[in-house]
Amino acid sequence: MDPRPLGRSGLRIAPLVFGANVFGWTVDQATAYELLDRFVDSGLNAIDTADVYSRWVLGNKGGESETMIGNWLKRSPARRQQIALITKVGAAPGPDGRGLSAQSIAAGVEASLRRLHTDRIDLYLSHRPDAGTPIEETLRAYEALIRAGKVRAIGSSNSTAAGLREALETATAQSRYEVEQPEYNLCERGSFEGPLRDLCISEDLGVIVYYSLASGFLSGKYRSQADLTNRARGEAPRPAHPGGARCRGFRARSEARRSGARLAHRPRRRYRSHRERHHRRAGRQPRSRNAAQAVGGRAPNADVYLLSGTPSWRAMGLRRGSCKTSRMKAGGAGLAKCQLKPEWRASSMSAGLP
Repeated sequence: MDPRPLGRSGLRIAPLVFGANVFGWTVDQATAYELLDRFVDSGLNAIDTADVYSRWVLGNKGGESETMIGNWLKRSPARRQQIALITKVGAAPGPDGRGLSAQSIAAGVEASLRRLHTDRIDLYLSHRPDAGTPIEETLRAYEALIRAGKVRAIGSSNSTAAGLREALETATAQSRYEVEQPEYNLCERGSFEGPLRDLCISEDLGVIVYYSLASGFLSGKYRSQADLTNRARGEAPRPAHPGGARCRGFRARSEARRSGARLAHRPRRRYRSHRERHHRRAGRQPRSRNAAQAVGGRAPNADVYLLSGTPSWRAMGLRRGSCKTSRMKAGGAGLAKCQLKPEWRASSMSAGLP
């Protein structure tokens, strides 16, 4: 898979990032070896972790995910040249009680390097904003790490547009955030789409997202609250993000129902082209040239997610503004949640990004 430049960070990554927050939680060391080997052997290279993964599990202290990745690198040292290693600092208070102070960052990077069995971190992210630490102090600490060769590039996660703009305006050439990592998926779009997305585009920042499958909801594993029974996500405390992505898909569905949104189990027949009718009669996946029309809208630029099945496909149309957690940005057509079935797979996504 061809790597792509990640903003101006100097890193080139494949367009799929391995999220390792389940290491030490639902994935043990032996399984981690297998998953990481398969990931890299498939031509992918970006691995994302954090110093707090997976401290939410009873008995864990944080750093378990980094330790498991470090054991993999120690076992196969040649892998280090094949990957872009991403980790984060600042989600938990450091030695001085602050997340992104100079002292916390200096202590955090040494602990991460030791656990990861490496001498450098390719991309080091501020896990979340720290209102108790001036951004100047944070950026100076990162600049020292870059000068020392311990970190190649830096970025932020969970930023607001205003906070990220302040960081960019404060930065020097060697202390500039080059990457933003927001939460972004089919169910949760509002925190990124808008000013934050526009800023990332105008400043040429790389963007890598987390919770892209809404903590597994969009994989089809969780189609009801009952599906959480006897699963780790249903029993363990909710990790990382205070907003609670674990049940956001269910919330989007409920809000859609309360709003009276129409489930478009079939595209409106009058909008279907002759070619689409031909594909459907032949039992093949129809190709809609205007995805907005597939959910009954008329705006050619509306963002729409399609899910394919065999032989049919489904999408759900939603009036603009009727579901706060999943509104679309254009044309009065929207999609809060597609009805997932085990045999379905995600086939196409137009997210309005470059």
